[in-house]
Amino acid sequence: MKLIGSTASPFVRKVRIVLAEKKLECDLILEDVWASDTTIQNSNPLGKVPCLILEDNICMFDSHVIVEYLDTLTPVSKLIPNLGRERAAVKCWEALADGILDAAILVRLELIRRPADKQSNDWIARQMSKVHAGLKSMSAALGDSAFCSGAHYSLSDVCVGCALGWLSFRFPDLDWRSDYPNLEKLFEKLSERPSFKETVPY
Repeated sequence: MKLIGSTASPFVRKVRIVLAEKKLECDLILEDVWASDTTIQNSNPLGKVPCLILEDNICMFDSHVIVEYLDTLTPVSKLIPNLGRERAAVKCWEALADGILDAAILVRLELIRRPADKQSNDWIARQMSKVHAGLKSMSAALGDSAFCSGAHYSLSDVCVGCALGWLSFRFPDLDWRSDYPNLEKLFEKLSERPSFKETVPY
């Protein structure tokens, strides 16, 4: 398998962490989707990463789809429950963490891609309100638990760790650690895992 992506993308990092946790071999092909010579649409017509190229050259895209597929390939480190509310709970954590990222990425694009005189402070504020509301919700749902979903490490923790890591990377002035010490505690624990150490964004 081959994974097209960038080392800065939190969604690519999610897939890379799952690959590492599942002990699956996969080559990383670096791609800058913003470059004028990008070829990403040859693999993903939406022009986004991550994109997983399977052994038969079938292309799979969207991190939600990719990680769900990868979790079926081996019983090692099962990350997504098979059925019922436990499965739905993990997927809701994924949706929340990825929704925070979606909003924060829109803010970053507004700030770095749009001329200063055309930037919308109202738009930025609206998106940042989603980030803050999402962090508050994650902290409340985590409480004093050791992991996001149940008593074990799961995709929920992978997604939350990727979201918090990217916010620290791209929004260092956003002091979520002071506001939500339980999220900081979880993030520090996750950051000690080899899969997180090997995929720190840059």
